[in-house]
Amino acid sequence: MIELAASASVTRASTPEAAIGRPVTTSGSDALSALASVDADRWRALAGEACEPNGFYLPDWALAIDAFARGRTGLSALAAWSDTSGSPRLIGLMPAISLWRASKIPLPALVSAEAYGTVRTPLLDRAAADEAAQELMRRARDAGARALILRDTPLDGAAMTTFSRVLDARGLRPAVLHSRARACLDATRDTDELLHDALGPKKLKELRRQRRRLAEHGAVTFDVARTPDDVARALEVFLTLETGGWKGGRGTALLQSEGDAAFIRRAARLLAGHNQCEIATLHAGMTPVAAAIIVRHQDRAFYFKLGVDERFAKLSPGVQLTLDLTRHFCADPAITMVDSLAASDHPMINPIWRGRLVIGDVLIPLARHDPMVALIHAALIVRQAIRAPARRAVHLIRGLKKLR
Repeated sequence: MIELAASASVTRASTPEAAIGRPVTTSGSDALSALASVDADRWRALAGEACEPNGFYLPDWALAIDAFARGRTGLSALAAWSDTSGSPRLIGLMPAISLWRASKIPLPALVSAEAYGTVRTPLLDRAAADEAAQELMRRARDAGARALILRDTPLDGAAMTTFSRVLDARGLRPAVLHSRARACLDATRDTDELLHDALGPKKLKELRRQRRRLAEHGAVTFDVARTPDDVARALEVFLTLETGGWKGGRGTALLQSEGDAAFIRRAARLLAGHNQCEIATLHAGMTPVAAAIIVRHQDRAFYFKLGVDERFAKLSPGVQLTLDLTRHFCADPAITMVDSLAASDHPMINPIWRGRLVIGDVLIPLARHDPMVALIHAALIVRQAIRAPARRAVHLIRGLKKLR
């Protein structure tokens, strides 16, 4: 069940929406259902046939989020079904929350849910992508929504192209609320050529010098855990490294929240059982100096998180691990692209991975000439304008603290 602030139906005084508007309440298969109620096997089948990969909307990941992750539980499912073959087939899925829950805006819209990774592309069956997009939009309307907000979606990806095509056929257009470009790796390239072009001989020489310095603490080795048991063991190493770094100092490391730790432990093990999670670790002798969690879906990999031993910071263990991961991905014929998931101005990854993936937040109107859509659009733009200076101030304060 989900509540969308709108001007109809019954309110519940105990909800935040009830204090500021009248929510539309819908439940069951008519419009929305609990994410946990979606059949995992059918969901997994859809993910295998999706027109665009999204490792964070795989069932093993998203259901672990929904069950445990701090502030991210209790998600709804916007699902599209087709029964043309005689039995219902899941052809589209978007984990969803209300605009109120996402942004504290009391207006009737559904937002693609944040699943601890900055990709929120809905899963659309490539053989029925248009039908899936149309059905998701119809079910959103039935739930009382007047717009869909697709956040952190590749603007040139197959899913966004499908929604644009479906909207165009109805005389509608999507509105890009915000966009940014982040680093990605073209894993089809030759590694040596790619790194030479990206970093140049002088920087590569310096990195080789740092690696030799790192080897003074013991032989430098790069390992990738793939099986569920190996991934579970390597995950504990990662969690320890992350907690000992700046995220631990800020209180945002996964291990510092019981729910977040439970989520990642379940998700990593289950995904590894389907070859969809790897954990890469760099050792100097017996000491782990860096580790990273990788999520895989179809021909794409996602560089989810990196943890390093800060005692070795001057020897750039995170960069060294990223170089080894670059070689690892470029040698894997199953992977064509790796999404860094990084901020647009990330100082470590940007110089190494020179490809750019344009990600955006997009408003999908659900009907023509609907004044509510314009109101939702305006509210989101105002919120963004207010929050942007606050974010810059936070980053400035954090930067000044590091200089102390």
